[in-house]
Amino acid sequence: MSNTKFSQINYTLTTLLDGIELGSIGLPDIQRPFVWSNTKIRNLFDSMYRGYPVGYFLFWQTGAELKAKTIGTQKEQLVPQMLIVDGQQRLTSLFAVLKGIRVVDEDYKKRKIEIAFRPSDEQFAVANAASKNDPEFIPDISRLWEKGGNIFSFVGSFLKNLSEHREKNGKSLDAEEESLIQTRINKLYSLSQYPFTALVLSEKAEPEEVSEVFVRINSEGKTLDQADFILTLMSVYWDEGRRELEDFCRAAKQPSTDTANPFNHFLQPSPDQLLRLGVGLGFNRAVLKYAYALLRGKDLATSESSPEIREKQFATLKDAQKQSLNLQNWHDFFKVIQQAGFRSGKMISSKNAILYSQIFYLLGKCQYKVDKFKLAQVIARWFFMVSITGRYSSSPESVMERDLRDISQCADADAFVAWIDGKIDSTFTNDFWNIALPNMLVTAAASGPAHYAYYAALNLLDARVLFSQKRVFDLLDPSLNAIRAGAEKHHLFPRKHLEDAGISQQRERNQLANYALVEWDDNNAISASAPGDYAPEYESRFSDDDLNKMYYWHALPVNWHQMEYSEFLKARRKLIARVIQDGYRKLESKGHKEPELGIVAVDKIVAQGEGNGIEFKSTLRVNLHTNQNDIKMEHSVLKTIAAFLNTSGGFLVIGVDDSGNALGIEVDKFSNEDKMNLHLVNIIKERLGTQHMLNIQPHFCDFGGKRVLVLECKAGYAPAYLKQKDGSEQFFVRTGAATSELLPSQIHTYVNQRF
Repeated sequence: MSNTKFSQINYTLTTLLDGIELGSIGLPDIQRPFVWSNTKIRNLFDSMYRGYPVGYFLFWQTGAELKAKTIGTQKEQLVPQMLIVDGQQRLTSLFAVLKGIRVVDEDYKKRKIEIAFRPSDEQFAVANAASKNDPEFIPDISRLWEKGGNIFSFVGSFLKNLSEHREKNGKSLDAEEESLIQTRINKLYSLSQYPFTALVLSEKAEPEEVSEVFVRINSEGKTLDQADFILTLMSVYWDEGRRELEDFCRAAKQPSTDTANPFNHFLQPSPDQLLRLGVGLGFNRAVLKYAYALLRGKDLATSESSPEIREKQFATLKDAQKQSLNLQNWHDFFKVIQQAGFRSGKMISSKNAILYSQIFYLLGKCQYKVDKFKLAQVIARWFFMVSITGRYSSSPESVMERDLRDISQCADADAFVAWIDGKIDSTFTNDFWNIALPNMLVTAAASGPAHYAYYAALNLLDARVLFSQKRVFDLLDPSLNAIRAGAEKHHLFPRKHLEDAGISQQRERNQLANYALVEWDDNNAISASAPGDYAPEYESRFSDDDLNKMYYWHALPVNWHQMEYSEFLKARRKLIARVIQDGYRKLESKGHKEPELGIVAVDKIVAQGEGNGIEFKSTLRVNLHTNQNDIKMEHSVLKTIAAFLNTSGGFLVIGVDDSGNALGIEVDKFSNEDKMNLHLVNIIKERLGTQHMLNIQPHFCDFGGKRVLVLECKAGYAPAYLKQKDGSEQFFVRTGAATSELLPSQIHTYVNQRF
């Protein structure tokens, strides 16, 4: 047939294995993880012994020149003319047994395949202590084909030992049985001439065609991908490079106590994952189809191929792999992930987020020469963003290919950093924090990007575990492997309590917003208690300030344990989103010394004049017209603070008039600044609520030759209501440069949208 993409070659087992030894047939898996069990190998030899067919092999012509050499080897080994695509495990089994070669298991430990054979009844068995001590068995059939061995001598020795054993037990070995045993051992030995057929795909076959053929004939349904083909090419032209990848993977599985090694708690890589690092760094490619073509020596523009191009491209990969496997680069990157608040791979839902962020780190360090401190900051921000958004979860290769194409246009380190920050800023919009992220938290999934980002934020904020003084960061330490985890996810509204309340759907009971991290013994003690029963007892452990911090970290609304469950979930999702945002802002400013509110900062604030986020007050409590303390002055200050909390935050400067002139705080007649600060804190706690103090930071500063008080108010996490003497409450927001009170009919809509 003119369109046939394969040819057929017949082998005996001996010629097939000799081809592997001579190098004309490539068997790259001989030093790679071997997953067949000894039982499966026993069955293979049993079938061959009985004359059954055991399948054929699929080879692929490499297209290598007849005298081509591998790259980087000292033996100057010839490049294989054919590689096995299907049947690797079977051929490895045969090669290992007949040649006495040890195989490497999934843990990269070497083991010898030992199959026993009992000639008396032609039974094969996986070798064990019993068969090794039983003279009826050949304990390891590999001995039949040992180099320098002699089958006649082997048979004679076996029969002699068997005869002596039987005589000791009062039995004998007659001539007929002796002849039968000799015949059966010779039959086993003759398996070296067992016939095999190999289908050989043409070198002109494209990878997609080879993969399609493999899928169609492979009963196990394994799918080959581009990484398989590139690793195959490495086996052909640069086997040393593939061994480097596999050695690195093996070393990454276990920590070392005396030498540097790649073990970490984030990623135990596979060779194809490490390959992506080298390809991304060396060729700015994520779609491995293109990298495969490059390594075959193909010019992507002209589609022409040549050995010279191939050698050049492999040299590029070699340099890139050297950087990606550099232990300092490797561990420095994982320190960056930890800097982003993540403690282990258990907190990361996508391995692609790790691998592709690592490519960016390597590009920044090796290609763009970004300052190490700045690079760590920008990659930490990038990793936080791609983790929480799942940037590389859908069509990851295509998305990363586009990112790499864009980043390749950056001319220098500043442009590299600016591109990353630009992508982050365009993703982390107000709509993301206030709408998209809370919606991501409407889930009953036990794990997910937003959930892990929340834990990362708690680490960044140095949060304590709920109802504990122990840090979240410490209790999520992956090196601590107790019977019970240090911190456990606790149902704030316990499942049994919700069932009793009529909430029967498991999805509703296991909402992410119903979980909080507590110590395991607290989780055990709380059990099925209603939150209104257990929360007051645990709250009594802490001061108001500590409790407010704790409830901020764990996104618990005021009086959360008295709330209706659905309202609690809705409120907490918004608060969790705010905590994640705060964690990211902490990361965003990490390493940068934030300007203190001193003379320069106050000058800048006052120079801007009153506006949406800036307000001036002449005094805290004294009416300048009467020169007496006046509760209306305090009310005016408090309603501005409430408005900032309820809107987007802002600065309130006390001791400055509406025109920006410095009056000073002396007119308020406090004996010292500490007394003034204490008075302010007390009226905020009394009339706005203690929980809001977390978002208010007072600073005394020099301005215009006077001392002034500046309050930095951050946007609040819960509505701030200003209490009146009669017990009624007011709700204020900022509208431009003014503070406006909302009507009761407006408050509900605003609170739902804002909080």
